[in-house]
Amino acid sequence: MKIYRELDPLLHSQLRLFIMSILVAEEQAEFNYLKEVTKATSGNLSAQINILKRERYLTVTKKFRENKPVTICRINDTGMEAFGNYVKALQNYIKAA
Repeated sequence: MKIYRELDPLLHSQLRLFIMSILVAEEQAEFNYLKEVTKATSGNLSAQINILKRERYLTVTKKFRENKPVTICRINDTGMEAFGNYVKALQNYIKAA
């Protein structure tokens, strides 16, 4: 009997997985870009980003551009490793099917 890895519950959320997928491809993205692509509400997106930030999967930088606040999310090494492990775990499930 094959033993399967447990899927990371932080990444098993559809919106958090979407955010991380974007950041894996782009390395960083502004909040408004993530909001546009994911079609999430500002509140929900902010909450999910804060969860990923709290778990140290990404970093959040706030700055100003032309006197307007800009929030930039960047995936870090911990997030990349977690994402890679999540993908490998899914591949194990797919191979078994």
